[in-house]
Amino acid sequence: MDRPNKGISRRGVFSAVAGAIALAAVNQPTQAVAMTAKSSLGPVALRERADLAERAVMERHVHTLWWQSGMQLGTLHWPSSLFDHLLLGRWCYWWQAHLLDCAVDAAYRARTPERIDRIGAIARGIHTRNLSGWTNGYCDDMSWLVLALERADRLLGVRFDDAVPKLRTALLDGWNPAVGAVPWKIGKDYYSTSAIGPAGIAMARLGKLSRAERLADFLNTRLRDTESGLIFDGVHEPSGRVDHSLLTYCQGVAIGLEAELALRTNDSSHRDRAAALVAGTADRLADAGVIAGGAGNDSGLFMGILARYLAQTALALGDTTAARLVHASARAAWDNRAEVDGLPLFGADWTRPVTAPAGLETFPQLAGSSLASPPNQSRDLSIQLSGWMLLEADHQLTSAGH
Repeated sequence: MDRPNKGISRRGVFSAVAGAIALAAVNQPTQAVAMTAKSSLGPVALRERADLAERAVMERHVHTLWWQSGMQLGTLHWPSSLFDHLLLGRWCYWWQAHLLDCAVDAAYRARTPERIDRIGAIARGIHTRNLSGWTNGYCDDMSWLVLALERADRLLGVRFDDAVPKLRTALLDGWNPAVGAVPWKIGKDYYSTSAIGPAGIAMARLGKLSRAERLADFLNTRLRDTESGLIFDGVHEPSGRVDHSLLTYCQGVAIGLEAELALRTNDSSHRDRAAALVAGTADRLADAGVIAGGAGNDSGLFMGILARYLAQTALALGDTTAARLVHASARAAWDNRAEVDGLPLFGADWTRPVTAPAGLETFPQLAGSSLASPPNQSRDLSIQLSGWMLLEADHQLTSAGH
């Protein structure tokens, strides 16, 4: 794989952006395609469903970054303005990391030269748009990206020189020995499950098993709700002030970390913890066996993240409850989808039919469009990535006989 720093220079970045802004200023509004309700066709093979979800995200959201060959990123909304395409107003590093992880899923499902090239283009796009290289100050962001890059290497042989070592070092440097965990943001006092969980999974996979075990213990002792058995959002240290939110993706990464450790240690407690978290999630955070919905924006990713780690736990530990949650959620998301030009459009709540407006317009403009919440949640890349993740997870489980 090409070195990620081969391509656009910092001077080139600003030249490309300046040209793009000039172009955006003179472009005329464009009309998006009309949306229709989902078709009444019969069942589609799970592989084909995952392929359609992949195509939908790629065709609607993924574009060349700053008109630079070999670099791609996802726009946050669809339809989107040219300002959205520039990704200047709001930089969602972790959304792009999950886009990369989904691209790895697709290439692992059916390897093609195009899919391998896409992984490289998205990774280089993240590296370039991040401006500071691979790392930033947020442990959750860096954990999501290192997980995607590690999977690309392990499953597909796609490697980006020193990307994984740099991210691993940054996470280790962010460790607070007095607390025994990594914070949500380096230098801050908030220790969130959304950072600790994926950081622990990454450390387990990258040979830092003792650190991974300490992070799992931190979640179990400091953030476990004694009533439900689920994991709270986070805690401020040293004050001990806890955010008692019980969110789907927090359970997902906690389940994933315990499953990872169950595979790598002789400690049966990790298997027991994973099973208890899966059972608690099924009881508290599912509706008739379907993973509870989000609310768009960042929370649009929560359902898909849970589905990913439920599937990995079912594959690793044979947890049938985890498998059932994924299968039921995938059926519901597919049955309740809308379609646009034959491609699926998922909702933030997989138990409800997607409301498809008669049509949406996008106006190329220089400000505002990407800074406010869109009126229709299904425009969010985060929600469509969740649907894609879910269908990939469903396909992986079924292919493995679960």
